Amino acid sequence: MDKLVYLLKIKELTMFRQDKIAIVIDSQRETFFRKNDEVIREVLTCVPILESFATIVTGIRRCGKSTLVLQLMRQKYPDALFLNFEDIRLAGFETDDLTRLYSEIKHRNIQVLCFDEIQLVKNWDMFIHQLLREGFQVFITGSNASLLSRELGTHLTGRYLSIELFPFSFTEYIELKKVERNIDTLRDYLEFGGMPEYVKSGEGLVISNLLDDVLMRDIAVRQSLRDVNTLRQLVVFLLSNVGNLISANKLVGMFGIKSVTTFTEYFSFLSDAYLIEFVPQFNYSLKAQARNPRKVYAIDLGFVSQVGTLFTENYGHRFENLIYLYLRRKSNEIYYFKNKGECDFISMKNGHVLEIVQTCYDIDDLNFDREYSGLVEAMRFFKQQTGIIVTFNQKDHFEKDGLTVDMLPAFEYLK
Repeated sequence: MDKLVYLLKIKELTMFRQDKIAIVIDSQRETFFRKNDEVIREVLTCVPILESFATIVTGIRRCGKSTLVLQLMRQKYPDALFLNFEDIRLAGFETDDLTRLYSEIKHRNIQVLCFDEIQLVKNWDMFIHQLLREGFQVFITGSNASLLSRELGTHLTGRYLSIELFPFSFTEYIELKKVERNIDTLRDYLEFGGMPEYVKSGEGLVISNLLDDVLMRDIAVRQSLRDVNTLRQLVVFLLSNVGNLISANKLVGMFGIKSVTTFTEYFSFLSDAYLIEFVPQFNYSLKAQARNPRKVYAIDLGFVSQVGTLFTENYGHRFENLIYLYLRRKSNEIYYFKNKGECDFISMKNGHVLEIVQTCYDIDDLNFDREYSGLVEAMRFFKQQTGIIVTFNQKDHFEKDGLTVDMLPAFEYLK
């Protein structure tokens, strides 16, 4: 048989028939709408919806993106079509198969479409663009920020709105566990974090398996990395150093990595997968920002407690990570400040300061002056009259030279 003819026949055998796509859609819908969504996500009312625009929900794998979409569908679009492209029955789904999916959508006469991980299909962005032109309302969820933004930027410039979803906040954790807002609950949250399946099960293997999934499926496969073990060693190191300064230049030689560029790429991959985040030092010069070390934080405290190797004496760094996540949910412009003194967080939006926050697990006579002075220096630098010191369980109020500093216990601050 001619080789070209043979390849065409193989291709024909692997193409998805429309009736097979229909079966998967019906099966997924039954499972999808049967899910228990006992905690209504806080960002549900903030999901951006606009005619002729795709709505993109991104976040780390298994943080509840599809559940958020389910809650939205139950609230506004009960007849919407949902399709998760990570279903094993859709393995091998290709560009040509999108045509049959389109025929099934038209056959069902459904105008609202929800696609989970559709970026696994080549040319998916062009398909979404066509749907938008025809007036469909489209919702997309994905676990890789860079991949989504890069492809959407090419074909959907100005035609999509995005929102990030994070693991359960402290408030959502309280709602799920049905417990009081107090220091005991805060201590538990510092241990378990907010990944839904881990919070519900308490089984550490859930976090370990999730980490492996992120490293393999969201990084190694998509970036064609072969040495996953080295990447995992780096992740364990970073999770063990949350709240510390990290510089690619100073890590060269560790884990057998001899290139600054390789470290920089790995950092980017981890950030795009919503696993590790890197906070720059504030500087009006972007070059100086890039040159200075960055602080490292995990996207969830469960990874720190289950995968990292933090010891009791470093518990304050985990606490700092907790406050970072609270601020990160409200803004993606977070910096640390360093001059004569230091301040942990400058939260900004569109270049304007939202909050200036210092964190300290336990304030005492030895550290109060340092923490207070660093905060006040940042307040004066940014011309802000108010600042906050967040502690584990201490409360106070200070006014001096026209500046106001509130010291708050975290379980009160994390509203």
